[in-house]
Amino acid sequence: MRKLLLLAAALAAMLQGPERAVAQEYPTRPVTIVVPFPAGGSADLNARTVAERLSAALGQPFIVENKAGASGSVGTAFVAKAPADGYTLLMSNSGALTVNPHLFGPVGYDSLKDFEPISLSVKISNLLLVHPDLPVRTLPELLAYAKANPGLYYGHSSGSKQLSGEVFRAKAGIDMPPVAYKGSAPMMADLLGGHIKVGFDEVLTSMPYIQAGKLYPIATTGAVRWPTLPNVPPIAEAGVPEYEMGDWIGIVAPAKTPPALVEKLNKASAKALAVPETQSRIEKIGTQVEGSSPEQFDAFIKKEMTKWSKVVDTMGLKIQ
Repeated sequence: MRKLLLLAAALAAMLQGPERAVAQEYPTRPVTIVVPFPAGGSADLNARTVAERLSAALGQPFIVENKAGASGSVGTAFVAKAPADGYTLLMSNSGALTVNPHLFGPVGYDSLKDFEPISLSVKISNLLLVHPDLPVRTLPELLAYAKANPGLYYGHSSGSKQLSGEVFRAKAGIDMPPVAYKGSAPMMADLLGGHIKVGFDEVLTSMPYIQAGKLYPIATTGAVRWPTLPNVPPIAEAGVPEYEMGDWIGIVAPAKTPPALVEKLNKASAKALAVPETQSRIEKIGTQVEGSSPEQFDAFIKKEMTKWSKVVDTMGLKIQ
């Protein structure tokens, strides 16, 4: 029996040996981090911040490549089919990884089977915003106004912003019809122009207009107050109980990427996120450092998939 155990241990070591050797040498050439959204958004800016640190730590360039389209599905599907060698990674958000598969028809990837989770990087809160012309400055005032004025339109782009609005109006019990936009920029243009009076968008893209007094933040969609907006309460705290619709960004690799490479990338990512300068830069773009082990991120993705499936099915939001 003892000989069998020793043989099994030796065989396991032989099998792990080449993988460990590859992980020790990795990377030997540039690594591409695909962001499935246009440049300038939260996922893109977080990817560039982390890529800079990974390049310094691992001695090879980590290059961010934007592959936008279909609410993030195009770039996500691209990485799902990439070689599992650690040289093509994906930094994406909850919308592309855990909302799109339920919201749309076939998206070209299976979020649970086609990727190896590396690390949950940051969490994001969307904001419930109003145009200054709307005579409300608190969530209770908005709810009262919407009930007294049925048909108050609100704008959103795709993913978590759309679901933030859909769940909000359902839980609040108000007649506030949605206006869907292809992206944040056209939605913000209409909101700033007063063509719509209410909208949901990221902290990052909202802050310049909030600081200029062109938009007013009523509440955040996450569970806690946001560091850069400490006086703006979460929706659940301000008047709609049990509401939480935060967003997140994380790094994954194609399925079957060797565990040793996943482990190396996870440790390098954790070190990058721990640098005070990195944390400061991440907070300034409206996101909050999180971090996780691959196993924790895997469990988190599965939980998110279940959550969004229930939301989309319960509210009949699936787009055929």
